[in-house]
Amino acid sequence: MKYLILGLCLLANLSSPAQEIALLKYSGGGDWYANPTALPNLIRYCNSSLNTKIKTKPATVEPSSPDLFSYPFVHMTGHGNVVFSPADIANLRNYLLSGGFLHIDDNYGMDEFIRKEIKRLFPEKNLVELPANHPIFQGPNLFASGLPKIHEHDGKRPQAFGIFENNRLVLLYTFECDLGDGWEDADVHNDPKEVREKALKMGANLIHYVFNN
Repeated sequence: MKYLILGLCLLANLSSPAQEIALLKYSGGGDWYANPTALPNLIRYCNSSLNTKIKTKPATVEPSSPDLFSYPFVHMTGHGNVVFSPADIANLRNYLLSGGFLHIDDNYGMDEFIRKEIKRLFPEKNLVELPANHPIFQGPNLFASGLPKIHEHDGKRPQAFGIFENNRLVLLYTFECDLGDGWEDADVHNDPKEVREKALKMGANLIHYVFNN
């Protein structure tokens, strides 16, 4: 019954006139607030290109908060340490199993910490690399080679890892990609227009997937 009620909360949000997405405020010392212009820019892009009706200012939510269940899409980023409390783990897991979606975007430096916390969230599951033919790369914008490279750090290829529940992607971890940097204002990283456009199109695919699955 608890999962049914929580799932209905998420469905109510999806059917409301104005949808809302959120940024995850976590503990541990990592800069959860990195890329402050990223989500607002992605929202504007999706409202324009996908005709979504997402509130222009994203919410901020803590992983243990009951408010988490109000948001169908939650974004997480940063460069450093991440620590989830037992209450964070329980609430986040319930949220994801009840229909929620968490996108974790490594902003370079988060990887060694977040993998441990993902394992605490789902000790019975392993991160699975998404193939290029996964629906998240197919539309509305086609990425035939899978996750695009936005920023170079260690010369590694970009990878998209997922956690699945009943064949539904509930958690997406983007690594060696830096999508959020590409969503930021043009003068923050001085990315070429085509790079920013590529990042925004991939972000739109994420929103499209979450809002339609």
